[in-house]
Amino acid sequence: MGRNIGPKSAWSGKARIMAETKEYLFFTLPAFLIFTLIILIPFLIGIYYSFTEWNGITKDALWIGVRNYVDLVTKDESMGNAFVFTAKFTFMVLLLSNALGLALALCLTLPLKTANPLRIVFFIPNVIGGLILGFIWRFIYNQAFPAIGKLTGLSFFLLPWLGTPETGFWGLVIVYVWRTAGYLMIIYIAALVSVDESLLEAAKIDGASPIRIFTRIVVPLIVPAFTVCVFLMLSWAFKIFDVVYSLTNGDPYRSTESLALNIYNEAFIYNNYGLASAKAVIFFLFVGLITLVQVSLTKSREVEL
Repeated sequence: MGRNIGPKSAWSGKARIMAETKEYLFFTLPAFLIFTLIILIPFLIGIYYSFTEWNGITKDALWIGVRNYVDLVTKDESMGNAFVFTAKFTFMVLLLSNALGLALALCLTLPLKTANPLRIVFFIPNVIGGLILGFIWRFIYNQAFPAIGKLTGLSFFLLPWLGTPETGFWGLVIVYVWRTAGYLMIIYIAALVSVDESLLEAAKIDGASPIRIFTRIVVPLIVPAFTVCVFLMLSWAFKIFDVVYSLTNGDPYRSTESLALNIYNEAFIYNNYGLASAKAVIFFLFVGLITLVQVSLTKSREVEL
């Protein structure tokens, strides 16, 4: 006998769909409203102000079209300098943070009795807020390092770490790598412990050296972790603000001014909200493009078992 599909069963199907829809809205609508109020609406307002001339004080903003974007290309040099600094900074911390995070992960996946306490110790800097971290390291560079240098005579500690463009750059790199390497370490540890031990044992039996096992087996299997870590470091480093603001504030002579700090200064120091909004829009598009390209390139190299 065929299945009887009548009005009652059709109604029950609609009721189930309605119940599932209500449940879906119950869990997603609050988050969507918060996202809309805090992220989406300010983002759209920022795009509008990027086409205006406004000092943040007067009631009305003067509509000037694309003049802010033209001025960014033809007149504004500060954003170009900030971009060069941010690109150099991102490249260095991307390499060093991932290298240090992976090295720590390799060491702390060995059978060590102190592995778990050491994981906590290396992760703690990531918990400290960026502003607090900057003030702590400003004290270290200005007070602790000179004192250590006088006691030991080591020139490394006597360098003017926040006094020149070169040392200021490397001072920021040291702080940021110290802060982020522990977080990346946790991601790499999770990837390393998920590697199938039978593959490693088979390679050892076949006579493969530890370096060959690492480069030919382990690295291809943890490419998803590389994808995540590189994505995080690109987005974090390009958007760096708090550490730079509290440690150097862009000094000396705006040589350590990041893109985010440049936008902040344009809006809240020079009161050019329209130009700052245009810079923020360009900044958003650039970071989005870079991260999309990076994810697509690294995703294509992932190994599926």
